[in-house]
Amino acid sequence: MRHAQTAVLERGERYTGGFATEPYEVAWAGEARFFVQVVDGAPGTTAVLTTQLSPDGLTWADAEDAAPREIDGATAGMVTWRIREFGGWLRLRGEVRGAGDEGPKLRIYLVAKE
Repeated sequence: MRHAQTAVLERGERYTGGFATEPYEVAWAGEARFFVQVVDGAPGTTAVLTTQLSPDGLTWADAEDAAPREIDGATAGMVTWRIREFGGWLRLRGEVRGAGDEGPKLRIYLVAKE
């Protein structure tokens, strides 16, 4: 049986401007998948999410084979994408565009498997 672990990196915070999730150590895993849920939308906003990798959880580089994901911040729903060959640590760097005082409320999960 394969080992899997789910981490909730963000629990429904509202975002405006730039942000990054907490880093998560997954060196034991062979594959991972991000799930990003717009819990409560904000009209006129877009969230651009970039998968980042790190050897130590301190210094970050954008994943070369994972294009930034652009999601509609106005509509509730979920998007997901897989990551492979990622080294030791993962996180998402994000930027919410078009947000005034209140951006979309996001919930972000990371699921890793051996």
